[in-house]
Amino acid sequence: MWRFFSRLRGPSGYSASNTAEEVTHGIDATGLTAIITGASSGIGIETARILAMRGVHVVMAVRNTAAGSAVKNGILKENPNAKVDVMELDLSSLASVRDFTSEFKSKNLPLNILVNNAGVATPYTLSEDKIELVFATNHLGHFLLTDLLLETMKITAHKSGIEGRIVNVSSAVHWLADKIRFDRINEDTGANVFQLYTQSKLANILHANELARRLKVSMTHSERKVEKHNLQHCNEHECALSDEQEDGVHITANSLHPGVITTRIYEHCILKGVVNSFLGKFLKSVKQGASTTCYVALHPNLKGVTGKYFLDNNYSKQSPYAKDTEQAKKLWDLSMKLVQK
Repeated sequence: MWRFFSRLRGPSGYSASNTAEEVTHGIDATGLTAIITGASSGIGIETARILAMRGVHVVMAVRNTAAGSAVKNGILKENPNAKVDVMELDLSSLASVRDFTSEFKSKNLPLNILVNNAGVATPYTLSEDKIELVFATNHLGHFLLTDLLLETMKITAHKSGIEGRIVNVSSAVHWLADKIRFDRINEDTGANVFQLYTQSKLANILHANELARRLKVSMTHSERKVEKHNLQHCNEHECALSDEQEDGVHITANSLHPGVITTRIYEHCILKGVVNSFLGKFLKSVKQGASTTCYVALHPNLKGVTGKYFLDNNYSKQSPYAKDTEQAKKLWDLSMKLVQK
């Protein structure tokens, strides 16, 4: 029965059964540059492979550079013309995030796409920054990475006239999360791995939603400023806004659930038992699991779409907590406070 429903196409024309290669068929992304976190395992590998196949210069941001280099070699063996770099990034370490962004900027590369894909699920422990490790890795590291790279993405979008895209890989388990534990985020409250993980996945969506809201506000103010300036200082032959100013140069931020896939993220938590015992018949292959990420990152039909949550290559509903704008603003403020310590 599942296999029948998984093939039912949604409004996008795609379904849960489509692979990443299928949803990006015919897309030429030559000239674009993307950073993909966690690109040395699971759906990160397939995301890197498909984006490189479509012409994207892929920067694999990985904790284990040896594993990353092996993946890179596999991609180049299949596609000798692929452009792939491997750079070290440990998202649980704020210092590592800063080192990574500094090194990336020193290369003077553009940045069109940022895929915040990496994730862990592990029992309570603290990171080197004394932050609960799952929250630190899955949310806070990505929050700081995005913040530090945002100006580069804005410059790239402005110079190229091509929309930038930020993609947060979340999970449908965000529906099972309590509200963010703002006042006790780093305390050992007895929460199990599942609770820590669902909180971090809720944070991924709240982050994308608030970022989308802020980028919209920033874009609106920028457009108004440009238009006001032109009306005051141009002559009749110059008053029309340029195509770039007319359309605006946008950066979108969206989140998604890749589907249920047996990857190493489940190795150290009770989720492994749940997946194997109850959800086996709903499992996707890695090629199917990476499809929604690649769809959101590359598909031209999503131009200008921001602040949305996707599942099976289509729009999907977010939990009430995920749609809570006050929660999103509060998480943003907390995250800024934590990364500035």
